[in-house]
Amino acid sequence: MKRTLGSLFPAIGLALFTPLLSHCLTAQDASKLIGRWNLTVHTTEGVHPSWLEVRKSGNKSLVGAFVGQFGSARPVAKVEFDGNQFRFSVPPQWEKRSDDLVFLGHLDGNGIAGTTTDIDGRVLTWAGTRAPKLKRSAQPNWGPMKPLFNRSDLSGWKARSASVENGWVVRNGILTNATPGNDLITETTYNDFKLHAEFRYPKGSNSGIYLRGRYEMQIEDNYGDEPESHKVGGIYGFLTPSVNAAKPAGEWQSVDVTLIGRVVTVVLNGERVIDRQTIPGATGGALDNNEAAPGPLMIQGDHGPVEFRKLSIATPR
Repeated sequence: MKRTLGSLFPAIGLALFTPLLSHCLTAQDASKLIGRWNLTVHTTEGVHPSWLEVRKSGNKSLVGAFVGQFGSARPVAKVEFDGNQFRFSVPPQWEKRSDDLVFLGHLDGNGIAGTTTDIDGRVLTWAGTRAPKLKRSAQPNWGPMKPLFNRSDLSGWKARSASVENGWVVRNGILTNATPGNDLITETTYNDFKLHAEFRYPKGSNSGIYLRGRYEMQIEDNYGDEPESHKVGGIYGFLTPSVNAAKPAGEWQSVDVTLIGRVVTVVLNGERVIDRQTIPGATGGALDNNEAAPGPLMIQGDHGPVEFRKLSIATPR
């Protein structure tokens, strides 16, 4: 997924805050902030999901990673923490700016909260809750595979945005993104599932399937490239396929995705490219980050053309 941003969020830039005082971390202090957090950011254009991970580097330093509304995980080289307040910055990702994006936060009961400033000097607020572990106690007993579309119309699907033309149609039994511009979402939501998809794209095209509407499994014309998390078969910005099993553009391809809690397996064109790996959090472009709740499947349609001749799903009995 490649999205062009004016900044981390649409039309938003972030000003630097005054650094916090340095503070030597104790293990007890650090444990309050260490972990993965699902953030909700309030902007002038609405509420957007985001994600933060804080982890130890050595005995005292804290580092991490950050995902904004769009884009992929960015490194956090240092998290300054004084026992209650903290500060971190992330580098620009496609924004036309040279300075880092900086956030201030504080512990807030069992959560975290903070502020940042947009390019016009307006203060934006955000809050975060600990990401759920989503561990399962047993393997599912899978039911049968069921079709996700009827090969004649868009029953069971809806456009993501009512304000953007929906270019998805079914032609000759094939689901086609005839006019790219809108994502397509299932009306049904899912917890754990096994997904089978058969797809085709023209040269240079770019799409993706969002699992539960939160975790993008990349679909892109990357034939012959080295495997990478932002390329075909990867969980965008997080998990890199072991090999690039893509076929050339124009050929029909297949992918089988099993998602149990956070644990995902991806089989691309018969090759197991991701084997029971943990997805850390929502990827850029997610519908939300309410990870404890079921979510729909979403096909990215705002980049390039793509076709599906088969989409089917199995869920636990």
